[in-house]
Amino acid sequence: MAQTFFIKTFGCQQNIADSERIESLYLSRGFSRAEVLEEADILVLNTCVIRDKAEERVYGMVRSLTDRLGTKTPHIVVTGCLVGAAAREPSGKMMKRLTSRLPDAEFLPMEEVGFEYLPVRAKGKMASIIISNGCNNFCAFCIVPFSRGKERSRPFEEILDETKKAVADGYEEVVLLGQNVNSYGADFLQEKIKEGEAYELPDGRKVEPVMVKHLNRHRIPTLFPYLLESIAEISGLKKVTFISSNPWDFSDALIAVLARHQNIDRMLHLPVQSGSDAVLKRMNRWYTRAEYLDLIDRIRARIPEIAFTTDIIVGFPGETRAQFEESIDLVKRVGFTKTFIAWYSPRPGTSATKGLEDDILIEEKQRRFHELDVIAFKGNKA
Repeated sequence: MAQTFFIKTFGCQQNIADSERIESLYLSRGFSRAEVLEEADILVLNTCVIRDKAEERVYGMVRSLTDRLGTKTPHIVVTGCLVGAAAREPSGKMMKRLTSRLPDAEFLPMEEVGFEYLPVRAKGKMASIIISNGCNNFCAFCIVPFSRGKERSRPFEEILDETKKAVADGYEEVVLLGQNVNSYGADFLQEKIKEGEAYELPDGRKVEPVMVKHLNRHRIPTLFPYLLESIAEISGLKKVTFISSNPWDFSDALIAVLARHQNIDRMLHLPVQSGSDAVLKRMNRWYTRAEYLDLIDRIRARIPEIAFTTDIIVGFPGETRAQFEESIDLVKRVGFTKTFIAWYSPRPGTSATKGLEDDILIEEKQRRFHELDVIAFKGNKA
């Protein structure tokens, strides 16, 4: 009789999509899926480390399993961002903590779960399609470059083929996933810049990889507008969503693609993180408050029916009351449909933990969280 497995997923939508490939991996090895955890021989924990609470939830679940099931506790396999971050954290402290707190667990790096394993998707209308993994931005607060590594784009044609197959299988909507989805293909174009060649799309069109000067930085060209348009044009696809976007990489070409295709979601997630230029600079976000607001205006000018959601961190190191109020003001100005708020928590390996003092008391972080949450909620209801 085949051994059974059960997957518990923590964290974001990309982790959920990763779990669909993990399931395919285990099925290909002759395992069968358990419908409930209690029936599983193997428990796969697909982990998140975006905040310290996410990491603690993993350890808490393992403790509760031992208390609840005793000797019948399944063999535990840990994968996902916790394993990636522990492996890449220079001091080794995370790996030591992980192995000491989960001494009997097996660790499965996500790099071993390749895209050759087609996802086993739940029944429904929407399919998740991963287009890239990792991030090169190194925002001061963010552990993603350590948990998932350098940004790597999937081949253009491979993504199109997976999307077409999903539509053929009856899925009417897709969500394109990446840590910085609209920088898709920048790595391919950078290689072409080195080679002095153009990038050729699957339909034969050539993309000239030209670096664009933007204020004091060079903007890396991306292939995302081409990919998004190619997917939006797939017959039978009723809706295309993409998350998550960095405002820095949101080009006029991308705005034009959104405007041309009505089946691209009119609810756009555009994380701002702070309304203060001083805080944005400390966060290593590559745009200013004015640039963000200008981007909002340019998108609305082309697509009047667009709605925005965002992420904001409160209590980032050094955030003064006046700087926090700039975030309040930005939320009021934009009128986000939904504002996802988090108070800052230090994450291992990030530059904020090395060069900035976590000087905002937790009680003040919580006050700012609730104050902004009330204001954002009122704005949503307006």
